[in-house]
Amino acid sequence: MLRGRVRRDQGVYAGGTDRAGDDPLDAAQERRVRAVLALGGVPQSDLPDGVQQVRLRLLERAASGREAPRDVSAWAAVVASNLAMDWHRAKRRQERLGERLAALRAPAHTSGEETSLLSLAVARGLDELPAAQRQVVVLRFFADLPVRAIAEELGIPEGTVKSRLHTAVRALRDRLHEDEVV
Repeated sequence: MLRGRVRRDQGVYAGGTDRAGDDPLDAAQERRVRAVLALGGVPQSDLPDGVQQVRLRLLERAASGREAPRDVSAWAAVVASNLAMDWHRAKRRQERLGERLAALRAPAHTSGEETSLLSLAVARGLDELPAAQRQVVVLRFFADLPVRAIAEELGIPEGTVKSRLHTAVRALRDRLHEDEVV
């Protein structure tokens, strides 16, 4: 292996900038960050600010000389998840997640009534979860991070991630049965 070779997802750490210019996030990473923010409850109007915050934190990390994250994409997803939690604290959950997700849906995207009901029920269930449980659910199932990566990025044991996932999934399942959606 070549010593100077850097992984594709190292972004700003690959010689100071990535191939697209000064942007530390590539297009796929930006989409992932937007999805994590949106699923974390950040309104569509605040998504660009959230993406910029992730970029800023990545640039600050590079400028401080700290070691590059092993997986920039996973690191950015965790930062986005933390930003979403911060947003919830600041806004004191003034809006329901179901309304925000409905506003994010593209009008051209038509889905069956049953799918819409299920989506809203899942959104309500996510909104009712404690922040730590919601964070691991979003990172695991929507950002598609493995348990090990979530544990490393959040600085908690894998068993804690698994426990939070188990408890959250059980609560979501109970909620869906309670609402008679499934």
